[in-house]
Amino acid sequence: MSNRLQQLSAAGTAVWLDFVDRKFLKEGGLKKLVAEDGLTGVTSNPSIFEKAMGHGDAYDEGFTQALKSGAADKLALYESEAIADIQDAASDLRPVYDRLGGHDGYVSLEVSPLLANDTEGTITEARRLWKRVDRPNLMVKVPGTKAGTPAVRQLLEDGLNINVTLLFSQEAYQAVAMAHVEALEARVAKGEPIDKIASVASFFVSRIDAVIDKKIDDRLAASDLESATLKELRGKIAIANAKLAYGWWQTLVESERWAALAAKGAMPQRLLWASTGVKDPAYPDTLYVDTLIGPETVNTMPVKTMDAFREKGTVAQTLASDLGGAQVILEQADRLGLDLGGVTAKLVEDGVKLFADAFDTLLGAVEAKRTELAEKAGA
Repeated sequence: MSNRLQQLSAAGTAVWLDFVDRKFLKEGGLKKLVAEDGLTGVTSNPSIFEKAMGHGDAYDEGFTQALKSGAADKLALYESEAIADIQDAASDLRPVYDRLGGHDGYVSLEVSPLLANDTEGTITEARRLWKRVDRPNLMVKVPGTKAGTPAVRQLLEDGLNINVTLLFSQEAYQAVAMAHVEALEARVAKGEPIDKIASVASFFVSRIDAVIDKKIDDRLAASDLESATLKELRGKIAIANAKLAYGWWQTLVESERWAALAAKGAMPQRLLWASTGVKDPAYPDTLYVDTLIGPETVNTMPVKTMDAFREKGTVAQTLASDLGGAQVILEQADRLGLDLGGVTAKLVEDGVKLFADAFDTLLGAVEAKRTELAEKAGA
């Protein structure tokens, strides 16, 4: 009998894990999730690698070997170990990739967050990482910033698999979705194949509610005249935002423009629900999985959320249901001045800074390891 995670995949929402580290891979943790839960992908980011490399001794042997091989600076040292993990994860997922004909089975590696506002730098870095990892089931993660979107467009035209990250607003998502379409059309115009190019658009969820719920709580504490309506909106804005993004996606893939690409084997750019760990303990810990289930989507979950869904998640076709109600929720939010547009713009800015800060912390931890290991070697 299939468990709830397997049922989730059968309902159309692929199960990905938002975590990777060396100990987990070496102990067969990823292979176990693939075999038992039907997991089909992995995402990583600087924060995840900072926690993995900055604490404990799991990477000491790898760092030592990299130092012996000439990886003298902290960036080269980090990259050698991160790429090794990504390659190992890609190998664990390769049977999935082969079985599904390239429709899934991917592991993501992010370009340096320090390049989030540098289009050409992002393109150059993504191409370099693609060649360095050298796995067909790699997705290079590129932020969906104003500078990142044209980079996404070029990299997809180059034939790279791309995970567009840090998407919060429907407008930003629509821009990267059209970049995907235009890139495939450009390849067709040049007589190049498009049937092996995969992409996901990582649309963040819980961070939106965390900010807007705080605004609501402040107004409730001040006995706002609209308290009843505000209370009703709590915990619903992010889900409504995601549902309408999916509704727009449905319209896109039903269009004649997309049909022309699909006829040549194009795979749709799937919406990936990110930031699906619940931040408010008052909410069910499977909230951002239960409510976002539908065909051709992905949910990348932290380990805790995946465990919770396996135990008590609810599988139903929730994503495309009541889009009219989702629209009303966002209209109410706008009427009440909750400023979803301003919130999502600030979350992109904060997200770039969060990942950049984590990257700096990560490199600092790697440098400390480098010094420690070099001293031991010289002792």
